[in-house]
Amino acid sequence: MRTMPWSVAKAASVLLLFATASAHAKGKLGVFDAWIRAAPPGAMMMAGYVTLTNTGDTRVSILTVQSDTFRDASIHETVVDHGVSKMRELPRLDLDPGATIELKPGGRHLMLSNPRQQIAVGEKITMTFLLGDGTRVPANFDVVAADKDEGD
Repeated sequence: MRTMPWSVAKAASVLLLFATASAHAKGKLGVFDAWIRAAPPGAMMMAGYVTLTNTGDTRVSILTVQSDTFRDASIHETVVDHGVSKMRELPRLDLDPGATIELKPGGRHLMLSNPRQQIAVGEKITMTFLLGDGTRVPANFDVVAADKDEGD
């Protein structure tokens, strides 16, 4: 069995240390209080809500969200234009280090369309956030009754 010369082993250790420090400095997405409002049977659109926090040291860019449960999922925002409430898709959400964004009723939210199956109160639906650096962050969303208090 051959052993590495001491200088090669030391160099490898230093490189590993730098790689670990570099990985630690990346932005990290924390996903909290994730829920989907239940819809009547046969509904083709649902909405998801969540609190997102950048727990890392660099900006996090959320490009989109995906789920095997829905044929389409995207990030939307409700805006009022000349007294008319409209929804528009957001191309991305950026979170600076330490920043928190709340996706909630009446504001930014996840638009979930064309469910592949009937979804019942009490289920957990996995959604995956796709980040600008290629990271995929899965999160479980609780399906709750449609009359859930919007302040929750």
